[in-house]
Amino acid sequence: MPEVRFTLRWPDGSEDVCYSPSTVITRFFTVGESYALPDFLTRARIGYEKASMRVAERYGYACTAAMAELDRIEARAATFEGQAEAAVACTAMSQ
Repeated sequence: MPEVRFTLRWPDGSEDVCYSPSTVITRFFTVGESYALPDFLTRARIGYEKASMRVAERYGYACTAAMAELDRIEARAATFEGQAEAAVACTAMSQ
């Protein structure tokens, strides 16, 4: 199953490289686009759920790595909650 790594730039300017076990995540994030924090979290949750489901369809079990990555993303995003203009940008993506 093709993996995807993508880079996020957080509202404070820091960047994280994230992992998805499926290319389905590319339907939710576009390089060069910024997403308001609530929209970003919705996209991440749906994207990672679909990625985990793809793994389950293929291998018979959900992808715990996808859910762990989503947990990490949600924890990082929580540090910016309450900032009215908080946005997250996708700066790179590779398969």
